[in-house]
Amino acid sequence: MQQTVVTALRVLDEVARIQPAGVSQLANSMDMPKSTMQRILRALEAADWIRQAGGRTGGWILTTKPIDLSRHVTADTGLREHARAAMEALRDETGESVHLAVREGKEVVVVEVEESSNPVRIYWPAGTRSACHASANGKAILSQMSSDEVRDLLDDDLTGFTTATITAMERLEEELELVRVRGYAVAEGELRDDIASIAAPILGRQGRPLGSISVFLPIHRLPVTGVERLGACARSAADAISEQFRN
Repeated sequence: MQQTVVTALRVLDEVARIQPAGVSQLANSMDMPKSTMQRILRALEAADWIRQAGGRTGGWILTTKPIDLSRHVTADTGLREHARAAMEALRDETGESVHLAVREGKEVVVVEVEESSNPVRIYWPAGTRSACHASANGKAILSQMSSDEVRDLLDDDLTGFTTATITAMERLEEELELVRVRGYAVAEGELRDDIASIAAPILGRQGRPLGSISVFLPIHRLPVTGVERLGACARSAADAISEQFRN
């Protein structure tokens, strides 16, 4: 029974990674018989975790259930509650979308979003996962960890998503030192060519990273708004949230 549950969760992770995902594609990527994969997918569908895009003809995609579940991820620290006012203020100050994220393993997960009112924006909902080394939120959190912790967490050869992605550990360590000095992280086209984000770490009582807050925008608007201005805004928002955990 335990192995069955573990396998189903692995399939769910794989669907999230490559969606929309076909049965054959999933079976091949996980080295599993197609009939077994089909049974697992139907079980996940019955539990409302996944559905087929375009009815019964499209690939498998996640439903909104993981997003709903993500809203409870930080309930133990109260991070979402403490961050809400600062997120709204940061959105209003910058005019851009604002994300609250936490780290899970080698990835960061967006757990709360304040959407920009700008008609030109990129949809990046709560529950979305990104590689730590390729995202501003991830780099902001990694910057508050020791070099040994970062090396233990990440592989030496980092996955490249675009030509701008940092793929060497030595280069990432240089970037994280820069984040520590200026107080915020920047990602320009590192996950996708059209995305830019600027993030600052949120710290707990012991100075450990609880998460991060970021400004998220189409990359073509970054020169207009300015990296330094957005970085200062994100840092101030993160400091305001961190202060609540120190009181």
